Amino acid sequence: MWSSPGRPGRTVAAVCGTALTAVLCGGCAEHGGLYVEGPALRPSRISGPVYVADALGSPLQKPAVVGLTDDVAMSSLRWKGWGGPTARATGRLSGTWCLPGCSREPYAATLTLSGVERQDAAAYAYRRATVEPERPEALPPAAVNVQFQGIRLMVPEF
Repeated sequence: MWSSPGRPGRTVAAVCGTALTAVLCGGCAEHGGLYVEGPALRPSRISGPVYVADALGSPLQKPAVVGLTDDVAMSSLRWKGWGGPTARATGRLSGTWCLPGCSREPYAATLTLSGVERQDAAAYAYRRATVEPERPEALPPAAVNVQFQGIRLMVPEF
C-alpha cells in the first residue's frame, strides 16, 4: 500500500491528492470547450446629460475653461465631441508648473475625456482625462513632474 503501518493519515492524504489532481487536470468542462448562451452584453447607453468635474468638483458641460487638477488647466476649449464614450477638445494648456511664461502663452494641446460613469439618478460624468501637448518638446523641464495621462477626475457635486 501507500503508507507504512501505523500512518493511515498519509494514505488518506495520498488518495485525496490523487483525486484533486485528476479533477484539476480533467477539468469540469466537456471536450467541446466553453459554451456561451444568449446575446453578448452591450455597454449601457448614455441617456442623460454628461458632465465633467473641475478640480473643485463643480459639474460642467462643454466648458471653455477647466482646471483638471491643481497643476493642470485647459482654456480656449473647442469641443469636437461631447456626451459619448469620449469627448475631445483642442485648447491651451497651462498650470503652476509653467508660470510665469504660460500665463501669457499657454501651450497648444488636445484634451480627451473618457470613462463615462452614471452619477445621480439620470446624469453621467467623465472620470478620466488625458492631455496631449501639441509639441511636448517645447514644454519646460518642470513638466516632467506633471501628470498629463490618465488623470482621475473628481465626481461632480450636484
